[in-house]
Parts: sequence; C-alpha cells; structure tokens
Amino acid sequence: MPRGKRRAPEIGETMDSQSKRARTSYTSIPTQHGRRHIRAEDGFSHKRCLTWFQEYTTPDEPETLGPDGMEKFCEDIGVEPENIVMLVLAYKMGATQMGFFSKKEWVKGLTELECDSTIKMVVKLDYLRSILNDANSFKSIYRYAYDFAKDSDQRSMDIITAKAMLSLLLGKHWPLYTQFAQFLEQSKYKVINKDQWCNILEFSRTICMDLSNYDIDGAWPVMLDEFVEWMRMQRNQVSSSVSS
Repeated sequence: MPRGKRRAPEIGETMDSQSKRARTSYTSIPTQHGRRHIRAEDGFSHKRCLTWFQEYTTPDEPETLGPDGMEKFCEDIGVEPENIVMLVLAYKMGATQMGFFSKKEWVKGLTELECDSTIKMVVKLDYLRSILNDANSFKSIYRYAYDFAKDSDQRSMDIITAKAMLSLLLGKHWPLYTQFAQFLEQSKYKVINKDQWCNILEFSRTICMDLSNYDIDGAWPVMLDEFVEWMRMQRNQVSSSVSS
C-alpha cells in the first residue's frame, strides 16, 4: 500500500532479497535467559504478538505503529510498504488509516492469522496474496481501500492517491488501465467519490476492450461516460491518421 502521506508512492509488487533472507525456518527473540528460537510451526502466543508490536512503536506512542515503525516492519518481513500484500494485511487487521496500525488492529489481524513473529508473517505472505485471486474477496478489498486510503476528514479521495491505489489494484489486471490513467491526467477531476470508485471496478470487469458493450444510457457515472467518449475520440484520431 502507498506510504501514509509521507512521500509519493512507488508501486511495487515483488519481494526483494530481504524477503529471501527472511524465509528461514526459524527466528530468534531475546528473553531474560538469553535468546530462544521461534519456529514457523510454533503455536500462537498473544504475549509474543504484543512484544513484537512494541518493536515498532515508540515510548511517546506505545499504542500506535506509525510510518517509521511501518517501514521497519516492512523491511523485517521483506516487502516494500507499497506492495499490495500490505493492503491485504491492513484489510485483515481492519486498519482505518494508511501508514498506521493500532495495537487493537494488530492483535485482531495477527491473532486471526496466527502470527506472532517475523518468520510466521513471512510464511503467511503467499496466503495473503492468494486472497486477491478470489473475485469477491478482491471486491471487498478494493472497496475497503477507498476509505482506508482517503483522508479521514474528506468525503472523497484526492486524485493523486486515487491514481496510486488504482495502479496498485487494477494496473496489472485491467487492459484499459493505462488509457484510463491517461484520461484522468488530462481530465478536470481533482477527486474521486466512492460511487465512481466502485463503478470503475465494475467497468473494468464487465466492459470489453473495444467498448462495444458500453451502454451510454446505463447507470454509469458521468466520469465513465466521459472516459468512453474520450477513448473513442482517441481511436478515431488514430484511425484517421493511419488511413491518411
């Protein structure tokens, strides 16, 4: 997921070499008697889960994992903060603000996932990615992403954040995504509301690449009517230049 509001997001989806190093059969944690190894198959420990959370918080904000802690957490599990798997993890936690996990959210999500250590989280990454392969789960995560990523005090999502999230969620799966991003770039839109957001997913799933099944008199938002009109104009211009 994009990093809070600290800097412009760079979308990435592959694990780096840190992830490969993290894929060991165990990790170790300090105890009063030295260090002991935690294996991926060890049972879940609520206490260990909370101790792990505290590695990413500060004395000033012990109940919240913030942007700095998020970067360290992502580094430890071997993924970029912009990796889509972080959005799925946030969804499982029920996180309400991009770039932050509360203690309550952390415990909820990681108890369900039975994760209380870095190695257990790394092992769960493929499972979290697989959730996106289910159409209904993807739709739920897509809808969740809107309220998660927009500013909490705004009713709509700013266009910069919207484009980053659309790229993350649809960029590799919707054949018309590149054209839609170009349309947004030249359009008058500064924000995207939730109705538009939800309909973009429906459009991407149901409308053919040649737009032949798009009903201009249907219940689509005006934004998508304008996109279809813009696309047809672009294609007509290409056809005209080829024929001439």
